[in-house]
Amino acid sequence: MKVTGTGPKNVALNGTSATGEAAKISRTGKPGASAGAEALGSAARVEVSSRAQEMKRAKELATPSKDIDEAKVARLQAMIDSGKYKMDAAAIADRLVDEQMKMPE
Repeated sequence: MKVTGTGPKNVALNGTSATGEAAKISRTGKPGASAGAEALGSAARVEVSSRAQEMKRAKELATPSKDIDEAKVARLQAMIDSGKYKMDAAAIADRLVDEQMKMPE
């Protein structure tokens, strides 16, 4: 993450410099509000690296979804445990390759 600025009295935003009262950072006391958000206004900019974005996406994928069909999971687990669930290894490999090819580099 990249935040431009050197401090509350001299904040660099998009190549410009702000000094004086407008650049002072104060706490708003509002939940979820960041310090200095109202003082800096819409000129403040934060850049999030592509790596950080990838990590966020991975975390979202790893978090269980609320729409999991528990009955289906239990049925499949029972079939796997009893040896009745048959998998097509070639189809699985093809699908894995297809998914990998879709991923951006």
